[in-house]
Amino acid sequence: MYRPAVLSAVLLSVAVLGAAACSAPEPTGASGAAPATQLAEPDHTVLSANSTAKLGTVVIDGLGWTLYRSDADSATPPRSACTGSCADEWPPVLMQAGTPAYDGVDPSVVGTVVRDDGRQQVTIGGWPVYRHASDSKPGAVDGQGAQGRWFAVTPTGAKAAQQP
Repeated sequence: MYRPAVLSAVLLSVAVLGAAACSAPEPTGASGAAPATQLAEPDHTVLSANSTAKLGTVVIDGLGWTLYRSDADSATPPRSACTGSCADEWPPVLMQAGTPAYDGVDPSVVGTVVRDDGRQQVTIGGWPVYRHASDSKPGAVDGQGAQGRWFAVTPTGAKAAQQP
């Protein structure tokens, strides 16, 4: 009787340790930036206002990643100029299935624009919004001011600015 109980305990321990090893978080890349696989889309579109010390209130997605807008795009009419390798570095925020969730973002300023590939990209205040593949972690604003044209987006669609 004693041996089957020990064997069961050992097998259970191996299964738990194996599952823990499979669910370990992915390491960051050599630059310290999060791998692009961590920028996966939330199950449905979530837009939340997030207060930051550096930029004031900016919009984040359902996984906590800061959203950005580009001066190369247009808000009137909404148009995305970021395709190809640009979209690899600045993945567009796509409208997902289900009812969007909003927290601190007025749904009346949220819309979509059809990208060249036919997907629906989220807009805020008419501006197409993106994530930054090189942000170091959720809530980071590493893309602010990049190339002189990328800025974290506020809940109204404006560019976030350095706080005094």
